[in-house]
Formats: sequence, C-alpha cells, structure tokens
Amino acid sequence: MTKSANLYVRIEPEIKEQAEKILSTLGIPASNAINMFYKQIILQRGLPFEVKIPDRIPTDISMLKTDELHAELKKGYNDTKVGQTKDAKTVFADIRKDYGL
Repeated sequence: MTKSANLYVRIEPEIKEQAEKILSTLGIPASNAINMFYKQIILQRGLPFEVKIPDRIPTDISMLKTDELHAELKKGYNDTKVGQTKDAKTVFADIRKDYGL
C-alpha cells in the first residue's frame, strides 16, 4: 500500500532523541516504528500494552544521591543477613513477568 498520509505530532525532544537512538540501533526508521505501532493498535483493538500506574518502580541507582545509595545498599545487605534473597534465575524470571519482557 502506498504511504501517502501524513502524521504531525509534538513530542518532548528528549523522548524523541532517546527513542530514535534505540530505533537507529535496531535499524528501524521512526516512520516504520510508528506504522508498526498503528498496526498493533488495529490488531489489538486498543493500545498494544497496558496503561497503568505500576505498583513498583525499579530504583535507578544513577539518580540516587550518595546517602540514598548507601541506604539502598544497606537494605540489601540486611536482606542477605536474614535470608531474604533470591537466586538470579528467579529474579530475572520475576522481572520478565512483572515488566512483560
């Protein structure tokens, strides 16, 4: 089918830059990604992902101040002392399940 419809959107520059960097790494032009997104909306008869507020947000350690990082590390250390740990295989399985990966 000939591509002849135009789509004009306004988006935050940082979001656009980050997304296009990832798409470039994947070798997918932004226009193709948007076309794929629209096709998925049609196939799913709605957004192709859940739109909800997550009950848990992963901690991004690069955004923590030194004292916050030390507090998080101490929590982890205390968990290991009382046996509240999981093996890596279980952790990654949980992450895949929780975030639909």
